[in-house]
Amino acid sequence: MVLEVAQFDITPGSEEAFAAAYAQARELLASSPGCDAVRMTRGVETPTRFLLVVEWSSLAAHEDFRASDRFPQWRALIGPHFAAPPLVEHYQTI
Repeated sequence: MVLEVAQFDITPGSEEAFAAAYAQARELLASSPGCDAVRMTRGVETPTRFLLVVEWSSLAAHEDFRASDRFPQWRALIGPHFAAPPLVEHYQTI
């Protein structure tokens, strides 16, 4: 299992629009082969910051999502709200 953690900094004032866009886009990610779980959280101290946590069966499963026709649809929905490019890292259990 590989854990993907993506930090999204959202343009101030568009937090609710981003959350609504994510609600539309979530199924594109959640129904992708190898996606075992997905959740989005919002910062308490920094409400313009959101963290996406995805459990992938493997790093290849995430790479397959990025190469699929689902990813441009996903990005088209949520991307317009980004204040900066997302920071994405992968983790493995030790």
